[in-house]
Amino acid sequence: MSDPAVARLQDWLRQHEQELLEDTREIIRIPSVEGEPASNAPFGVECRRALDLALAKCSSFGFKTTDLEGYLGYAEIGTGDRLILVLGHLDVVPVGPGWHFDPFGAEISEGYIYGRGTTDDKGPAMAALYAARAIKECFPELNARIRVAFGCNEESGFKCVQRYVKTEEEPTFGIAPDAMWPLCHAEKGISNITLTVPIPGGDFALVALSGGQRPNIVIDKCEAEVHVAPTIRTVVEAKLAEKWDKNVSFEWSGEILKLTAVGKAAHGATPHLGDSAATRMFRVLAEICPTGAACWFELLMGSAQISGAGIGISGYDEVSHELTCNLGVVTCDNGKIKLLYNIRYPVTWSFEELRSRLDKWVISIGRGFAVDSMTDSKALYFSLDHPLVSTICDVVTQETGETTPPGTMGGGTYARALANTVAIGTCWEGDGKAHETDERIKVKNLFRASRIYAHILYRLATL
Repeated sequence: MSDPAVARLQDWLRQHEQELLEDTREIIRIPSVEGEPASNAPFGVECRRALDLALAKCSSFGFKTTDLEGYLGYAEIGTGDRLILVLGHLDVVPVGPGWHFDPFGAEISEGYIYGRGTTDDKGPAMAALYAARAIKECFPELNARIRVAFGCNEESGFKCVQRYVKTEEEPTFGIAPDAMWPLCHAEKGISNITLTVPIPGGDFALVALSGGQRPNIVIDKCEAEVHVAPTIRTVVEAKLAEKWDKNVSFEWSGEILKLTAVGKAAHGATPHLGDSAATRMFRVLAEICPTGAACWFELLMGSAQISGAGIGISGYDEVSHELTCNLGVVTCDNGKIKLLYNIRYPVTWSFEELRSRLDKWVISIGRGFAVDSMTDSKALYFSLDHPLVSTICDVVTQETGETTPPGTMGGGTYARALANTVAIGTCWEGDGKAHETDERIKVKNLFRASRIYAHILYRLATL
């Protein structure tokens, strides 16, 4: 490393790797999935417990800490007008089935730590904390403040960062360690769309449907119940005997046919990496339905197309490329199916354009489809010559020898909610993808991330 100041920081981090590892494992063991609100714990007691642990660690390191009523907490070092912000999150998505390791065990196997939050986002958050700690220990007189913040509601609403921006100053520069290397300079707009549609009656009538945990997770299990009239049961049984999808099982309970479809979870921003159990369910229902309702199930199956074409919203731009659509939750209640989609739309689009496309489809398709609700989180976009972008790219090139250009993504990070902030990388090939089973990070990669974060923070603080 040519810069002796950076070399000093990274030597300190190498000497404290075991501490970083154990602190990371300790916070991974807390099952900080959002829960019922409690006193000073708006996102549940486990998220509160994770925040308490993080702030206690920071206090023990000599940071000044602030707790924003359990929504978010932060720790700060240094003096001066310039504020360099690191914003990670301690909440995690639900676990889901299929794990081979305890999701909150923080077990180490063949050089990897396994557990929910290892890459998204507890591991990177702790690596960033240690990077700031290295600066505190090595350069206590640095003429800038470095603030490490820990949110508790990134995965399901951003209420934590919304609380933060109400009272806290804008950063001079900010980074959110929650993306790809070197950084993400464009994040697609995000919309959660809920559609409802009446369930047709008849001899083959859907009476129950449930699948999905969150809109931003590909559905990995879907269950349905259908009332089958005696007059068509023989035909339905014959079709069931011929069904090809072995990931859909069934059993009879009188005139009720119960079906279970199994898929593969993935992040809603990359639905092509998953396998939707809801799509499997709708396809099987269409295949075995001997009545006119078959085309209705085919329409539901088509609505889950990851391009968004099935609900009339597919599209593209040159910066962030294709829109993606994830049908994340399906339910059945009061004679209607409710379909909750997680949409990632191109950065050059407006929310109004997305809504217009959807409205046109609803009108054209008929059948009682209606837009029940629609939210929006606007896109983020920084030019490649912005000093925040160019500085981070330069650091990552120095550290890795690679000249990978900044990326774009459908994932939504804290960066979109704060001024002067971008999301940066967290892990490398072989580390587990966010929101999937057996999430993991290589121990050496955790240490490597901390050293790169320290270099980035130092450079931004001394620009």
